[in-house]
Amino acid sequence: MPVHPRRRGIRPLAHLMAVTALLSVTAGTAEHSTGSGVDTPATGSTRRLATSVDATRPLSERDKDVLHEAEQLLTQSCMSERGFRTWVVPRVPIPEDRDFPYVVDDVLWARAHGYGSEMAGRRDQYRRSDPNRRYFEGLSPQEKGRAADALHGRRGGRQLRVTVPSGLTFARLTDGCTAQAQQELYRDLPRWFRASTITDALAETNRAEVFTEKEFKESVKDWSACMTERGFSYATPAESRRRFDTPAGPAARRAEIRTAVAEAGCAASSGLADTAHRLAQRYDDHLRARYAGEFATRQRLEQAALPRAQAIVTAG
Repeated sequence: MPVHPRRRGIRPLAHLMAVTALLSVTAGTAEHSTGSGVDTPATGSTRRLATSVDATRPLSERDKDVLHEAEQLLTQSCMSERGFRTWVVPRVPIPEDRDFPYVVDDVLWARAHGYGSEMAGRRDQYRRSDPNRRYFEGLSPQEKGRAADALHGRRGGRQLRVTVPSGLTFARLTDGCTAQAQQELYRDLPRWFRASTITDALAETNRAEVFTEKEFKESVKDWSACMTERGFSYATPAESRRRFDTPAGPAARRAEIRTAVAEAGCAASSGLADTAHRLAQRYDDHLRARYAGEFATRQRLEQAALPRAQAIVTAG
């Protein structure tokens, strides 16, 4: 659950498949299929795993990278056996690309990146140069269909389905390389898919709840007054950010940085940053308690998978 700013990860195959009707290789992304499966709504109660793994230690960024790379290597091996190629790409290809869900509150980051408008160009460049994208786009229509089936499973095949608290239903076909890699890495695909899908979805629930809080809205008014005093007339951080969505030359870039630095300063002096983080933490605690089973299952599966993942990455 995002309480502090997050690094943005560009999910290369996910973006590729969204454009080309293949779907995300990461858990928690809907896969549209006509196959049979069992729909299991999120109830907040997942059976505990019998394991001695210490699941209380949160994953480090390095741990996440190892799990990501291991899953890609397993997927790569599986796809190779089915006659297709994939390339391993970083989980976070632009480390300084951060997500401030409520307000930019890091003055140093704002001085260097403004609102991060230049990141959009870097993300686009990264996607254009993605070897997986280039490879897939070079396949014939028939081969693209075969690649989709190899990666995600054949339409009409068995699938797992999970309904998250918001009511959306996500699915994972079980005979594709995505599912095979996750089964090999986490050793329990149904539990992994359910736990990871639900916990990922709850992050957005947390964010939406914070925005509706009266205390947050009052802090935004204080932030806006601070911005006005500094010569910037914006009602909300979202409004100031939209002003600089697209890079428009050196002058606009300088204006973006000045505005973002003012925003970060006002986020601190108005109390908006503290309010947003406190409310986010409160909702985070509430959701983690309500869905303790899902969070515990995910932690156990990830911790248990780490030694396997490290061995896979080491072996290359």
